[in-house]
Amino acid sequence: MKKFKVNNILGAIIFTALAVCLAAGVYLKNHSEPISAPYVDFLKSVEEGSVSEVVLTDESSLRYKLAGGDAEYVTENPRSPSLKEELLKQGISVSEGGALSNSGGTVMSVLFFCAVLFMVYKVTNHQGPKTAMALNVSDASESAVQYPGFDDIAGNEEAKESVRDIVDFIKNPDKYARYGARMPHGMIFYGPPGTGKTLMAKAIAGEAEAPFYAVSGSDFVQMYVGVGAGRVRDLFRKARENKKAVIFIDEIDALGKKRSANPQGGNDEREQTLNALLTEMSGFSNSEGIIVIAATNRLDTLDEALLRPGRFDRQIEIGLPDLNARRSILNLHIKNKPMSEDVDMDSVAKQTVFFSGAMLENLLNEAAIFAAKRAAENIEPTDIDKAYYTVIAGSEKLDRSGIKERERRITAYHESGHALAAKLLSPENTVAKITIIPSTKGAGGFCVNIPPDKMYYTKSEIENQIMINLAGRAAEELMFGSENVTTGAGNDIEKSTSLARDYITKYAMGSGFAYDEKSSHDAMKKLLDDLYAKTRDFLLGNQNLLIAVSEELLDRETLNEEDLDRILGAEDRP
Repeated sequence: MKKFKVNNILGAIIFTALAVCLAAGVYLKNHSEPISAPYVDFLKSVEEGSVSEVVLTDESSLRYKLAGGDAEYVTENPRSPSLKEELLKQGISVSEGGALSNSGGTVMSVLFFCAVLFMVYKVTNHQGPKTAMALNVSDASESAVQYPGFDDIAGNEEAKESVRDIVDFIKNPDKYARYGARMPHGMIFYGPPGTGKTLMAKAIAGEAEAPFYAVSGSDFVQMYVGVGAGRVRDLFRKARENKKAVIFIDEIDALGKKRSANPQGGNDEREQTLNALLTEMSGFSNSEGIIVIAATNRLDTLDEALLRPGRFDRQIEIGLPDLNARRSILNLHIKNKPMSEDVDMDSVAKQTVFFSGAMLENLLNEAAIFAAKRAAENIEPTDIDKAYYTVIAGSEKLDRSGIKERERRITAYHESGHALAAKLLSPENTVAKITIIPSTKGAGGFCVNIPPDKMYYTKSEIENQIMINLAGRAAEELMFGSENVTTGAGNDIEKSTSLARDYITKYAMGSGFAYDEKSSHDAMKKLLDDLYAKTRDFLLGNQNLLIAVSEELLDRETLNEEDLDRILGAEDRP
């Protein structure tokens, strides 16, 4: 790296010097005045053979240069028809209407052009990220970076157990070859974004003390046919030189999507690259400690040839963390943060259902930023609380002067409808917060409804969740009339429609199986219409509670679960 920097500095100095010289030469050439000489002196120089070049024009003067010099002279032009012939007889170079040659400028131009080519070569061969994705894989394995091990990863215990044998295989491939065992040539990590797929791949490399090559599927797919396949071959060639390695291909779906059944409808470059990858993976011997790990958010979009035995024959889900995993991840990320003793990480873990590992890290980072802004000694529960709602809904909008009172009332009843339905229809859920303070993400208010961690959901639980989503719109209609419902329910309707589609087509929980698009559409419409009517009737039967929650929300702007329990008289309900 130091040698590369020295070469770059030296090249930049040479390039700058040549550019300055060229500019100076052009300037002097364009701004130097020719020397005026009598015509008699010109004829004398011609007779002595000291004139090297003459430029004839139709003007009243001609220009010439003496041998061995760059100075330009100008003299009277006799416009004699025989002058050119006489000069040529003397062996003098004669041109008409052009410019005198400048050998020094030509040389400088050539040198400058060579310097430009040299710099372009240096840039294209040495700049860019020092990884295999830049097609310069030579430095990917020599990095001194210490990758994390399994102890540095919280959660995903099942995934860790699924790859421990891979670590042993990379470190001791001969041990498995002795038993005739063929270890997986490739693994695919799949799951939602931010769950730690890349981190898990790095941990495998760290545990196995193997070089780690990180590339992206999109880096192999290029405009020119054959470039991506060449990159694949270069990558695997370098990995084989190290005897053991972990090759990580992120976003494998950019490279390995299902190929078109129509031979004329595919992408030749992508298919050639995919074929090269499959061929290289098939070429591993059992004694090579090389493993290929790919990551994707959409396992169902991958080509079947990638998933067959001998290729990516082990698929491991890296899913969202459960309660215990969230607690471990949070405890891992607070090690270098001054946390107040009042912060209850168990409570934070319970509130962060559906948070990925990346979201949990971002939550604590936002809390640390809020504490730093206050110049506080420690991160307090208020910082965690503010960061939580910033992550899920955005920062509070400070200027609320433009919000009309009627809009505040509609928002209050909308959010109270969600909260009331959540508390009464799904009492096992946690309604952590309800607010009518608008956020910078465009929300006029929001209700945080947190379901418990579950392996699966029942039919009635899905119906209740759809009703909770629709309760905001139903509350608007009940209190302000069907003509005054607002666009604030747009996201609620979108989520309800998605749940209804899964209810009918994916889980087959409707009255019958929907085999075609029309029947499934009709079944979805009937389900949503029935549940919306049921939600409206539910709110009508609890209208006094809806009004009580909404009015206190209008007065205080934000309520928590204890406030809701007090208003709803939770202590009197079984």
